Amino acid sequence: MAESVEQWWARRQWSKGEETPYPIGRYRTDWERYPMLIRQYHPDLNHGIVLSQVPPAAEVYLLWECDAGHRFVATPEEQRSRPGGTRRRSAWCPACAEGAAPRRIRMPQQDDGMHVCGHARDPRRIEHDPGDDRCFLCRRLDGERLTREELVTLAAPGSRVAVSAENGTARTHSWQCDRGHPVYEASIERILSGRRCPVCRHAAAGADAVAVGDAFVSRWAPTPASAAEPALKQRIAERLDVDLGNNAVRVARPFFSHLEVWPDIVIPELRIAIEYDTTGRHGLEHVGRREATDRKKDRLLRAAGWEVVRIRCGKLQPIGPWDLTAGGVSAVLVDRILERLGEIRGELIVGAYRR
Repeated sequence: MAESVEQWWARRQWSKGEETPYPIGRYRTDWERYPMLIRQYHPDLNHGIVLSQVPPAAEVYLLWECDAGHRFVATPEEQRSRPGGTRRRSAWCPACAEGAAPRRIRMPQQDDGMHVCGHARDPRRIEHDPGDDRCFLCRRLDGERLTREELVTLAAPGSRVAVSAENGTARTHSWQCDRGHPVYEASIERILSGRRCPVCRHAAAGADAVAVGDAFVSRWAPTPASAAEPALKQRIAERLDVDLGNNAVRVARPFFSHLEVWPDIVIPELRIAIEYDTTGRHGLEHVGRREATDRKKDRLLRAAGWEVVRIRCGKLQPIGPWDLTAGGVSAVLVDRILERLGEIRGELIVGAYRR
C-alpha cells in the first residue's frame, strides 16, 4: 500500500538500519529514460529525497510539479505509465492533460433523424427507459452498463458478439469480425454505422496480398520521424547489396488496426528489421507505455520469423537480445550493426551481401 514519502523513508531507514537506505545515484539509470519526470521532480518538495534514491517500483506518494506550475501527487509507477498514446508534454501532468483535451459539449439537434446529442437514430436499438432521452452511444460513452440485448443490437451485421453477464447486467463485451479480428471499443461508431472491420479494411489495401513474414511496400507506413533513419539506411545501402525499398512486414496478428508493422529499415534478404529509437524532442518517445508497444511489435516480428535490432540512443536501454546503444548515426555504428547481423544470421550469409 502506498504511503507518504516521509513515512516510506523512515520505514526504510528502520528496516535497513541506515541513515541513508538508498544512496544518491542508486537508481539513476532507471530514471534517465524519463527526462520529463526528472524535470517535474523536486527534492525540496519530497523531504529532500533525490529522485535517483527512489526505486521505480516503490509504492510511495511523491509530489511533482509540471512546467506550468501544477502540483500533483503520484506514485513512480503512475508517472512512468502516464504518457499513454499522446505526444504532448501535458501528458505527464493530469491537470494540463485535462485542459488540453476538454470534454465534448453535445449540442441539441433539430433533425428528426438525429438524437438531441447529434448521433444518428438506429432502428435496431431497443428502447430502454422512456424517461432517459440519451441514445445508446451516449450511454456507452458515459460508461453505463448495458443489458445483453442492448449490446447485441450495437454489433455490426455479420459480426460476432461476446458478452459475459451477471444477474442480467453485462460486465464485459467485445466484438470480432468474421475473420476473428478484435474490434476495439474506440471503433464503436464504425460498428454502429455498419462499416467493415478496420483490420480487414486496411489489410485489403496491401497486407492481404502477401504471406505472413513477407516484406512489402505499404501505403499505411508513416514517414520517417527524423533525418536519422534515412541517413542510417543510406549508410547500410552503401555497405550491403540488399533491397531496402520495402517499408512493412506482414504479421499474423493485428498490430492495433493493421496486419502489418513498419520498421525503420527492412532487410528482407536477412529477415531482419532495424529500428532507430530516441526519446524525441519532449522525451516521450519509446518510454513508458510506448516501450510496451515496441515490445509487442518485436514479438509480432519474431513470431513471423524475423529478428529485430534496435539502435537505442541517448539514455534508452536495450529491450531486446540484439539491441545496440549509440549516440547517433556514424560509420562506427554501421560496423557494429553489420557485426550484429553476422551474429544473428551468420557471417557467411551476411558476407555474401557485402559490397
